[in-house]
Amino acid sequence: MIALLGSTGSIGVNTLKIASRFGIAIEALSAGDNIALLNKQIAYFHPKYVAIKNKHDKPKIKHDKVFYGNEGILEMLELCKSETIVNALVGYAGLAPTVRSQELGKKIALANKESLVVAGSLIDTTHITPIDSEHFGLWYLQNKRTFNKLYITASGGALRDWEINTMAKATFKEALNHPNWSMGNKITIDSATMTNKLFELLEAKWLFDTDKIDALIEKRSIIHALIEFKDGSTTAHLADVDMQLPIAFALNQKLDEAILPPINLAKLGAIEFQEIRSDRYPIWQIKDHLLTHPHLGVIINAANEEAILKFKNEQCSFFGMSDIVLDAYKKFDSFQVATLDEIIAVDKEVRAYVNT
Repeated sequence: MIALLGSTGSIGVNTLKIASRFGIAIEALSAGDNIALLNKQIAYFHPKYVAIKNKHDKPKIKHDKVFYGNEGILEMLELCKSETIVNALVGYAGLAPTVRSQELGKKIALANKESLVVAGSLIDTTHITPIDSEHFGLWYLQNKRTFNKLYITASGGALRDWEINTMAKATFKEALNHPNWSMGNKITIDSATMTNKLFELLEAKWLFDTDKIDALIEKRSIIHALIEFKDGSTTAHLADVDMQLPIAFALNQKLDEAILPPINLAKLGAIEFQEIRSDRYPIWQIKDHLLTHPHLGVIINAANEEAILKFKNEQCSFFGMSDIVLDAYKKFDSFQVATLDEIIAVDKEVRAYVNT
């Protein structure tokens, strides 16, 4: 039995497919604005509890136990008996449920990367199983062997083949046109700016207790992770672009059956790796500093969420998003965090600074 936060997004939908396949009961569901899909999920899985984003949507929900808002999710978690919480919420909103789930002694299948980006030093990762394909690949390959370096891969985002001068004029809609998959707006924009990959490096730092990690562009998204071992060998994790594989292992680590069709190596063709360049992805220039100062992740996350809203509302350019984040990162680089309350306070301060 599990509780699923973010049930109508891509991760949530795939989690429910896995739950249905393996007969895993759904105790609780939370969702945002997609009420029609949520009601279908309620009818099929019969959860005991439901949480929604907005109070005004409560009359539309076909369930008699509905919570709403951020506090509603936390209240729902207090009632849940499930041992595992799947956190597929998007953005900063996913942090409080991760912290509360940890306080309640739950196992956490984590897709909300912002939890570790913002508050990795306060979270016990021994109770977390990542369901990002990249971190799943690293976990799958490592097998307790000593490594020199970890690598995750990036698709390069929607504008990866554009000339830099043209990238500067890209619209919000153009930056959402990802060549490899269809995901939510935020993660797709973050993919285009490479902020998503920067977040994933921070995730890996906390999950694997290392700053010996980097990322490379692999446009086909066939290779998700690589590990360079002490003996000089490097192994790679290859799989189709489908989140059901990491989700299945997160919910059942004794899994020993086919989840995806195997890669046809004879038809695979050439795979190419490319360096991530800071002229195309300006956010990348702070990568090394961030890995050695990971508490600054809260600065990047807050500034980035506000910058995306500005880009969507045509208040800044595509590269303007990175300018906003880098400016905030410099402004608040002396910030130190010791408690969750301090994180919440600086998050508000950064957002206010960005919007002045």
